[in-house]
Amino acid sequence: MENFAALIAASINSGTPLLIAALGLLINERAGVLNLGAEGMMLVAAIVGFAVAHQTHMPWLGFVAGAVAGMLMATLFAWLTLVLATNQVATGLALSIFGGGLSAFIGQSFVGQSLPGGGHGIPYLSDMPFLGKALFDQHGIVYFSLLLCMAIAWFLYRSRAGLILRAVGESPESAHALGYPVRKIRYIALLFSGACCGVAGAYLSVVYTPMWVEGLVAGRGWIALALTTFATWRPARVLLGALLFGSVTILQFHFQAIGIAVPSEILSMLPYLATIVVLVLISRNPDWIRLNMPASLGKPFRPGSA
Repeated sequence: MENFAALIAASINSGTPLLIAALGLLINERAGVLNLGAEGMMLVAAIVGFAVAHQTHMPWLGFVAGAVAGMLMATLFAWLTLVLATNQVATGLALSIFGGGLSAFIGQSFVGQSLPGGGHGIPYLSDMPFLGKALFDQHGIVYFSLLLCMAIAWFLYRSRAGLILRAVGESPESAHALGYPVRKIRYIALLFSGACCGVAGAYLSVVYTPMWVEGLVAGRGWIALALTTFATWRPARVLLGALLFGSVTILQFHFQAIGIAVPSEILSMLPYLATIVVLVLISRNPDWIRLNMPASLGKPFRPGSA
């Protein structure tokens, strides 16, 4: 039972950065903006968060720095796509490549260095048999991510601001005609998304690893992007998907620990293979995706044409 509890805890730990990043991406996609630069934002935030935590010995400050770094990267994307009207797909890919190079450059002097770990969990509850180890022996950011998921679900479906955000994503021309500042709303959505990707990246380098190596994010930004489609842009399904992909990621280490004779290269492919399989399965019914996808996703907004 202890091994099973440890497996559950590790799956939740692995799925947390995916959940936080995907929730942020869900918000900007609900606003009609497609940002493929999540990988780059997470990489820059990971090294900035690690560097600040390493230099100040304050992990919480690393999360703040990661969020700020993610927001700065999102600001660059917003300026290019919303002000200069560049192609969102090409700009997002460029941002991802730029973030990979920038993080490698900044992190040269931090390669191989580590942070002290441990000391997490909820007092008393973490001492419970089975449930304590499985659910209550986690970092505070894990519980923050669950609260964030509930808050976003309430915001999207129970608040006027969430209704306006969804309206901007469905029909920006109509929202503009009603007097809503479409570009401003999309800009705020992108900043929120950048902050979420920043916290997710900082979590990887400050808590999950905790150390810095080049390419630390290892494709999780792309998995988070796929997760929003898998979840059909719904927060509760994002949570379930993050736990699923987190479990698949941990299974590769579990199989190695129990001695299953499978090449390590194949085990390392499991999270990405699962992502491809899920996308193929949900793409078999394009109408289902079309009904749930924001109608203006990835399309530029030009007020003069409204």
